[in-house]
Amino acid sequence: MPHLDALKQQRTAQPIAATELAEAYARIRRFTESLAAPLETEDYVIQSMPDASPTRWHLAHTTWFFETFVLIDAAPGYEPFDPAFTELFNSYYNAVGRQFPRDRRGLLSRPTVREVFAYRKHVDDHMSRWLTGDDPGIAPEKLRIIELGLHHEQQHQELILTDIKHVFSCNPLYPVYRPEKGSGVVSTRMGPNAVGSSKRLPTPFSIEWIHHGKGVRRIGCVGDGFSYDNEHPVHDELVHEFDIANRLITNGEYLEFIDSGGYERSELWLSDGWATVRDKGWHAPLYWVKRDGAWHEFTLSGLRPLDPAEPVCHVSYYEADAYARFSGVYLPRENAWETAASDVHLKGRFAEDNHFHPRPASIAETGSNAPAQMFGDLWEWTCSPYVAYPGYRPQPGALGEYNGKFMVNQMTLRGGSCATPLTHIRRTYRNFFPPDARWQFTGIRLAR
Repeated sequence: MPHLDALKQQRTAQPIAATELAEAYARIRRFTESLAAPLETEDYVIQSMPDASPTRWHLAHTTWFFETFVLIDAAPGYEPFDPAFTELFNSYYNAVGRQFPRDRRGLLSRPTVREVFAYRKHVDDHMSRWLTGDDPGIAPEKLRIIELGLHHEQQHQELILTDIKHVFSCNPLYPVYRPEKGSGVVSTRMGPNAVGSSKRLPTPFSIEWIHHGKGVRRIGCVGDGFSYDNEHPVHDELVHEFDIANRLITNGEYLEFIDSGGYERSELWLSDGWATVRDKGWHAPLYWVKRDGAWHEFTLSGLRPLDPAEPVCHVSYYEADAYARFSGVYLPRENAWETAASDVHLKGRFAEDNHFHPRPASIAETGSNAPAQMFGDLWEWTCSPYVAYPGYRPQPGALGEYNGKFMVNQMTLRGGSCATPLTHIRRTYRNFFPPDARWQFTGIRLAR
């Protein structure tokens, strides 16, 4: 998943102090391990598809980052935990060396889960001593790399959740990752008919359109806080007049598309999207399951009846685009989305809430000029390809490998999801995936 290794920030950003980094390092590393805590040992090692990695690999790869780019290079007297890990847990860093094939990560039974946790402790102990030591001479560039590594780890926190959800979805027992309060799920093992009872919520308020006039807008990240290089340079763009929906599309609304033969109507689909639907046999969003004539949805809290009020999720760009065509409108352009989000409070349902599933919009969340659910809940597809901003120049070196060279065959998403840490997201954050990707928490907002 290329965007989860897009590991550069602006050279001009001011690094945070070593003491702040030490606290953030401990907090973020603990949160990663808390996400893995509900799993059994057997769960850590499965790879259910090439795009998803085993939980064990995420735990090791994020540790490898700090060992490779910080400790080996800068910590006096540091000895690597295991030199073989250099290749085993490298992802795409060609400048660092060889990588074990991505699609074969699930074939490895060693190192064990216990050894990976020992690896994390080894690196964490050295990082803590180094960051809290008496040496005042930690170079600003190293502080930037540590901050970068923490945001990289937060990206992998999201992957731990989305990848284990895909793993569990392949199991006819429909395992529960974490029971949800009030969900009715009381067992961590569920038979195909033992579904949880989801609480029915009121149908969301009607879609209204929030208008934005034509104008020249400043696009990109401003300020000294952390950002990736693909959010720069800040530049002016002409944004044409548009309306944007005040909330996300719901399951109930998407059911109308399905019931109207949406997956059988070629005129609604891009050519490549129609070919993908036919080749992969799509007939509903990922994780929708038909039981006794009724739709259910697999979630991280188990299999449960589909709630028509919740936002539809785990849809590809192709499906989002087809739904927009079905509705007679389109998906927002990236610059329009950023314009609409510029005055919206950066709050929502994020990973820290420990819910890991989108919730229906509340009318209290929106006003005449403030759309609901812009941040958190679901990543929102835009109709903009992932390309460089004017004046963008990738930097040399290993940490500069994973943004610019992926600016092809990807579509841009915005806003974060219920699996994204709040402290990781920004209004200008640019996520990107291939148009057929569905296993991330992705949803639909319309524009016209």
